[in-house]
Amino acid sequence: MTHEFIDLPPLLSARGSVRLPGSKSISNRVLLLAALADGVTEVRDLLKSDDTDRMLDALNLLGVKVESLGDNAYRVTGCGGNFPNKNAKLFLGNAGTAFRPLTAALALSGGSYELSGVPRMHERPIGDLVDALRQLGAQIEYLGNEGFPPLRISPAQLAGDTVQVRGDVSSQFLTGLLMALPLTGQTVKVEVVGELISKPYIEITLAMMKRFGVNLERKEWQSFIVFGGQRYQSPGKVFVEGDASSASYFLAAGAIGGGPLRVEGVGRESVQGDIRFAEELQKMGAQITMGPNWMEVVGPADGKLNAIDLDCNHIPDAAMTLAVAALFADGTTTLRNIASWRVKETDRIAAMATELRKVGATVEEGADYIRITPPASHILNPASGIDTYDDHRMAMCFSLAAFGGAGIRINDPKCVAKTFPDYFVEFAKVTQPVPVIAIDGPSASGKGTVAQRVAETLGMHYLDSGALYRLLGLAAQRHGVALDDEAGLAALAGRVDIRFEKGDTWLDGAKVGDELRTEEAGSAASKVAALPKVRAALLDKQRAFRQAPGLVADGRDMASVVFPDAVLKVFLTASAEARAERRYKQLKQKGMDANIAALLQDIQARDERDTQRSVAPLQQAQGASLLDTTPLNIEQAVQEVLDRYRAL
Repeated sequence: MTHEFIDLPPLLSARGSVRLPGSKSISNRVLLLAALADGVTEVRDLLKSDDTDRMLDALNLLGVKVESLGDNAYRVTGCGGNFPNKNAKLFLGNAGTAFRPLTAALALSGGSYELSGVPRMHERPIGDLVDALRQLGAQIEYLGNEGFPPLRISPAQLAGDTVQVRGDVSSQFLTGLLMALPLTGQTVKVEVVGELISKPYIEITLAMMKRFGVNLERKEWQSFIVFGGQRYQSPGKVFVEGDASSASYFLAAGAIGGGPLRVEGVGRESVQGDIRFAEELQKMGAQITMGPNWMEVVGPADGKLNAIDLDCNHIPDAAMTLAVAALFADGTTTLRNIASWRVKETDRIAAMATELRKVGATVEEGADYIRITPPASHILNPASGIDTYDDHRMAMCFSLAAFGGAGIRINDPKCVAKTFPDYFVEFAKVTQPVPVIAIDGPSASGKGTVAQRVAETLGMHYLDSGALYRLLGLAAQRHGVALDDEAGLAALAGRVDIRFEKGDTWLDGAKVGDELRTEEAGSAASKVAALPKVRAALLDKQRAFRQAPGLVADGRDMASVVFPDAVLKVFLTASAEARAERRYKQLKQKGMDANIAALLQDIQARDERDTQRSVAPLQQAQGASLLDTTPLNIEQAVQEVLDRYRAL
């Protein structure tokens, strides 16, 4: 189990434009057809991903000459259907778009090969494709479980002119078969048994085969005739269009986050069926406009999507995005005819149901459907994060949950390398997090008062991180936990309920008053704040205060540790003498005894302790601007922070 994760902040809006990477489905089809063709093909805008890397590695092992031209372009010298290397062992990872078509092509090409992948690939069925190929005389053995990879392929003894293949498990079986049939040199009729799912992916296959000079006859979706005597011919140069499945995440982000958000690289001229995702998003209330190779989305005026009941056979992969978009819909969304989800990179119905429940949704799952009712209040932020099951689409879909008010943690985010290695970078470019103003500084510098007034002026939420540590110190006293008991304090930090509302502070449902501002409370806070496990335990609590429309947070590590992406970072300070005098006046106004010399000594000692501690020492964070308030009153300091924020 990986421990890597990415924390996405709560998102406020989405707008801008993004250029998509090349389509995975088209990329691997084009690479294989270019390898099987006569002539040299220049492939432009190829997707750079794990799946295409597996296909490129396989072609290299098979003796096909593939040259990188840089900038995601390759020159492929075709072998005319006769792979130079007749013996090879191919490892194809979890790339179904490489494994299934290569199985068919190699089974009919006259060589001896072994094909394997990662453990999950060995759980993905391939028996229906093997059965179909055996009808043509292919010699294929299972090296593990019957009906599943890994496989051993021996030279075929071609026979027969009619073959049947199931169409209701994976469209990749029919795709692989159709792409390989021209290698037989004879006319072959393919009969589809059962309802053909994912028809748009077959349309991609037919379009790519036609691009390489092979035509066939289709009778509805029940049979296909590939005529003999045809050979793949290089079209010279092929441009891979953007990935329509990947477009779905950005279109959904624009619908949820308001937009306008433009996706470039795929549009109404696309051969990919997943562009029809846009039609379904329109049913949910989004406004979509299209050009030949772009789409743009604007969210519904009231910011709320409509629930839908949809047969998703035409967009099986993109439908996953609708499942997460359903969290932002008014009502219950039902996605039907998605049985193919269960034989993908993971059992996507089960995985989606599990993770949607983590963020508060009510989910019903069946053999071929999923029904999602969003949480009544707001989306929760699960401490354990969203598990992704080594499935790129799970990671990308759940990035949308960050619009739910609390941000989201995505475990194993690198799994997106399968199709979109830079996904989270591109997602960040077009999404706008809930803004944070982080005001750090030493004790008694006035940062709390300044931060609270800035928050009130801007209508933002306020976080007094110093009060969190004071409250923990107070809770420790009430629960009998020693201030040097790091484990006990960390456990206590995880379970106490802390709220700031309209200038009042609440601890476990009770309002806390002036006891938080005593020197004893401040000293206790300084001690517990130096403990690494305590700081880690309070980190998620602090980040939970980041809610729309924005947050002003004050403390000692707000800009460096808690909110390193704050839009404004201010290090507010003053001389020790000025701070001691301010604290003296505060205490006197509250009728408390105070000695200015003792206060100065305490402030200097606390500064020394806070700057020297090993965890989150007090210092001006990178990117923070200095604000020395020694000569300023509170109103002037507040105005200075406001001016800096409004100048952004």
